[in-house]
Amino acid sequence: MAIKESKKFAKAKSLNEVDTHYCSGCGHGIVHHLITQVIDELNMAENTIAIAPVGCAVIAYDYWAFDSSEAAHGRTLAVATGIKRCQPDKLVFSYQGDGDLASIGLAETIHAANRGENISCIFINNACYGMTGGQMAPTTLVGQKTATTPKGRDPGAGQGWPLQISEMLAKLNGVKYVVRSSVATPAKVKETYNYIKKAFTVQLNREGFSLVEILSSCPTVWRLDPVQSNEWINTEMVKQFPLGVIKE
Repeated sequence: MAIKESKKFAKAKSLNEVDTHYCSGCGHGIVHHLITQVIDELNMAENTIAIAPVGCAVIAYDYWAFDSSEAAHGRTLAVATGIKRCQPDKLVFSYQGDGDLASIGLAETIHAANRGENISCIFINNACYGMTGGQMAPTTLVGQKTATTPKGRDPGAGQGWPLQISEMLAKLNGVKYVVRSSVATPAKVKETYNYIKKAFTVQLNREGFSLVEILSSCPTVWRLDPVQSNEWINTEMVKQFPLGVIKE
């Protein structure tokens, strides 16, 4: 008896057919696909403009079959603001890592959120500077070893504590939707898809600023294999960065 096969998974139409430049086990590719799946479901491919950051995702636009722009390091939300104000009917989102959003671009992040700009931000938190050598980032955990904290991040040595960006932004009146998720398990990947869709819907409803923070692995800098990296997210990162809806 022949078994009828059904297709469970397919590449999103808005995702280009290109080879990945990301390291094995990196979470960026998963999030890229989730974004394109959401855009396809919302039927917004012809009306979307993405702003790529400086960092590991500097050429994110190569993967997306919709309009994209580039921004100087940290200025991603400033560029997104200008584009959205000129094209208010477009779905405009920034895609940023923790160095881009929470370090050099922290002022742009806070002020865009505080103004209630009707844009969405996809924030990738891998607790390090991935592209430039693995230095300590604003989100690096206490005790975590990086290129610039070889003995582990030590607040007592003037290295400060990890910034909880989502909790900080949630206190601002202009911010309407903030969540934190991960792509460390299949269940969390599905949950992240729903969060991204909700953030984009908030924007399409003209409700204000929305942000989805995503805990994502960086096996190369963490010096772990992909499985160990996801385990580290589930056992260590979530202690500092609890998952779930922070503001709705």
